[in-house]
Amino acid sequence: MISFDPKDLSTGKLHGYLLSAVAPRPIAFASTIDADGNPNLSPFSFFNVFSANPPILIFSPARRVRDNSVKHTLENVEVTKEVVINVVNYDIVQQMSLSSTEYAKGVNEFDKAGLTMLKSDKVKPFRVAESPVQFECKVNEIIKLGEEGGAGNLVICEVVKFHITEEVLDGNNTIIQEKLDLVARAGGDYYNRAKKGFFEIPKPLLSLGIGVDAMPDEVKNSMILTGNDLGMLGNIERLPTKKEVTEFLKEVSERYPNIKEMTHREKHKIARNYLSYGDVVSAWKLLLS
Repeated sequence: MISFDPKDLSTGKLHGYLLSAVAPRPIAFASTIDADGNPNLSPFSFFNVFSANPPILIFSPARRVRDNSVKHTLENVEVTKEVVINVVNYDIVQQMSLSSTEYAKGVNEFDKAGLTMLKSDKVKPFRVAESPVQFECKVNEIIKLGEEGGAGNLVICEVVKFHITEEVLDGNNTIIQEKLDLVARAGGDYYNRAKKGFFEIPKPLLSLGIGVDAMPDEVKNSMILTGNDLGMLGNIERLPTKKEVTEFLKEVSERYPNIKEMTHREKHKIARNYLSYGDVVSAWKLLLS
């Protein structure tokens, strides 16, 4: 075996080892609001359940390794002492990933990720309507583990009410794990779908993705494209130009001779095929044709 002393490694290298070795980890999709009532939504994989009586969840927004800055989620829970922790299933994993983009303070990640804000019953932050389980929580305590980049901040949350979609429950109101279809985080670009194993999602751009809110209406309101499809499409930095779309149409004219006469529905089906191969740029060129 190769042995390491954490003090001999850079924080980034140590961070990578920890995240790859302690995996897969559940994801806390944390919804908060700031002092002015602006919604914020961000995922955290330093997360788990730690007590049933009282019901306690803990997640940890770590200080950024890159510049030692703190995340808006941490700033918000320090002020409001409330959070909603939504679980992440496979149906929203791409939208969850898009929401982790470092948008400016005050930007609503619900809008950017194309997710629906659902009013909570006992706390002010909104729930993610598409999440199959949502925990409304009061923040009991925040424990700072350090002041340098990479240091965690344990947000100790007490569940005051929670909601489960009936679709994942059996006749005894017991959760059916296969129907819940949870997704967990691993190292690098890897995620784990509980019932199917590992898959990859490229990390969101350091530059800002356009987000679902910036898409043409016929795309974001598509009856064909899924939330995951929209999440992938929203992570592009800019839309293709008219010239790029025209060149693309020439390239695929033999494969799709009637492309200019296609309905939105037909184009969206083909775009989904491009997305299944991770070709977001070609999908957008087709959608904008």
